[in-house]
Order: sequence, then structure tokens, then C-alpha cells
Amino acid sequence: MTDNINGKVVVITGASSGLGEETARHLARLGAKLVLGARRVDRLRQLAGEINAGEESAIETDVTQRAEVQRLVDHAVQKYGRIDVMLNNAGLMPSSMLERLHVDEWDRMIDVNIKGVLYGIAAALPQMIKQKSGHIINVSSVAGHKVGPGGTVYAATKHAVRAISEGLRQEVKPYNIRTTIISPGAVATELTQTITDPDVAAGMSQVYQQAIPADAFARAVVYAISQPAEVDINEILFRPTSQSY
Repeated sequence: MTDNINGKVVVITGASSGLGEETARHLARLGAKLVLGARRVDRLRQLAGEINAGEESAIETDVTQRAEVQRLVDHAVQKYGRIDVMLNNAGLMPSSMLERLHVDEWDRMIDVNIKGVLYGIAAALPQMIKQKSGHIINVSSVAGHKVGPGGTVYAATKHAVRAISEGLRQEVKPYNIRTTIISPGAVATELTQTITDPDVAAGMSQVYQQAIPADAFARAVVYAISQPAEVDINEILFRPTSQSY
């Protein structure tokens, strides 16, 4: 079934590390044509070279800037004539107790985790409507299904991703566009490094001792993309087997 990935044009945000990087590696092995976006362009170019995507496929992208996300998608369309998959993966998790009033971190999460997804949709959707085909994959989290102390704002952003994705799913049916939400639990990435609240960081480090490798996420993406065109995998929720919440 993974033959359905060969030749597909896939744009990935947040591709310089973690989930995005591992997904790029998986999709490259399956023959996808990749265009990669992230802020850390040096790491992005190194990745593009390692997977033989070419340095021109590595585009410096800050997802909080709509014009930069549009440039990323436009590059894919100009290079390959289409975009088959938009993976809105960029995200961060500087979780903290609300009483600490880390308002700047709240703003940053809203800008990256919500507006970044919306900007990705805005950039890809017109071309997919024109093609009458496409697949938009948005990354939520287990935190998009439940809320815990210290994770309130992060959970709110990931709940928002699910709401946006479900609304998108309903709206794009006339255009033969597929949508998928992927909600990971504890997966080994750099996500926890953005936590500045020491108490929350300590608790999260305990949770992430059971983290599973990022290729678990990549395989979920591969599964969703590789389905026949008439099959729309709308949501995937997964955790480490040992994760209880």
C-alpha cells in the first residue's frame, strides 16, 4: 500500500528535528517528493542532503509568519506543479502553571500551534481545491483530548487544532481533499526542552522517560497517506503502551 506514496509532493513544517525530521526520512525512502520548512535552516539543509531531497527543497520558514508559510507551499507548487500533502507539524510546548503568568509563552504557543496550522491550511488549500485533490495532516496531541495541571494553554492549542481539522474535514468534501489529525502521546523529541517552568519540567521529564521513538509518528503519517484515495483516515491517537493518561 505504501506504493501510494511514491511520487507524492509533501510539504512538512517543523522538519528540522523530531517528528518532522523522522517523517521526512520515512517518506523519502518511500519515494515522496519533499519540501521542508523550519526556522533552523542549517539543520534543514543537512537533512535535505542526507535524504537526497536537494538543498533547494529546504526553505527557512517561521510558521508564525503567513508570508513565509505561503512561500514554502508556493515553492513546492513551482517545483513540482502540485502539492499532494501538507503536514502542519511545527509546534512547541512551554507548559506552565497558569499562576506563573508566562503570558509571552502563551502567546507563542497560540502563534505557532494554532495560527501556524491555519497559515498552512491557507497556503495549501487553494491549490488543492484547484487540483480537486490533496491531503492536509494536522498535528494535535493526547493533550488535545484531555487537560492536566500545567498544560492548560498547550492543551487549549491542541484542542483547537482538532476543532479546526474537523471543520476543515467537513468543508473540503466537495473537492476530494482528505484530512487527518494525528495526536501523539509521549514521543522522544525536543518538545520538552521548551518548558521553562521547573516544576512542570520535572513532572514532564518523568512522563517522557517512557517516550517512544519519533518513527512511531512517522509510521502513522505513512499509514494515513498511503491509503487509497477513497479512504480518509480522519484521526489517529497513539501513546506509549505504558502511558496511562
